[in-house]
Amino acid sequence: MAGPLALVGGGEFREGCTFDAALLEASGASEVLIVPTAAAYEHPQRLVTLGTSWFDQLGVPARGLDLLARPDASDAAVVDALAASRFTYLVGGSPLHLRAVVKDSPAWEALTAAWRDGGVLAASSAGAMVVCDPMVDPRGGAFTLGLGLVPGLAVVPAHDHWSPDAAHRTRQMSPPDLVLAGIDERTALIRDPDGTWRAEGAGEVAVFVGGDPADLSALPT
Repeated sequence: MAGPLALVGGGEFREGCTFDAALLEASGASEVLIVPTAAAYEHPQRLVTLGTSWFDQLGVPARGLDLLARPDASDAAVVDALAASRFTYLVGGSPLHLRAVVKDSPAWEALTAAWRDGGVLAASSAGAMVVCDPMVDPRGGAFTLGLGLVPGLAVVPAHDHWSPDAAHRTRQMSPPDLVLAGIDERTALIRDPDGTWRAEGAGEVAVFVGGDPADLSALPT
């Protein structure tokens, strides 16, 4: 059975991310694996350092994974680390870079296999966008291909900072049956192993179907 999946709206590893403690407990992990791929061109070590400090406060060590470019996604040490991880955390940054690096790679296969075997997968901002399908294209708000771990769902991170113009454009372009989740920063939309969804953290989650307001019951199981 797949483990918990946390789609985080950004602002990871900060006060208000109350969900991380419960995710740690659910994982039983002795270490958190932080994957900074999406931040490869934005000082990835900063997020790794922030995450390491955050999880230290929660009583569990964390470390960064050197998965920054496409060749890394086939590196045996990287693949083995992902396969063994009980709590993997994809940080924010560029969703397009993250998708290009891990799509159809041994690293992605190992990551998803660990999650399907009961491990916890947290994906923040760009990570949350990419693991779903379709994905909101950050270049214009239209839809493009995601990696499909959660089909039929698209995520808008940092929804509390989304401009009205971008919100209107993306909602208008939503297919009639598409579920769109706008997740505030420091907030997680969590799917538990039984398929139920819940929101936790400092902000709120807004759900739309075909661009119209809905609620968590509309989310795909």
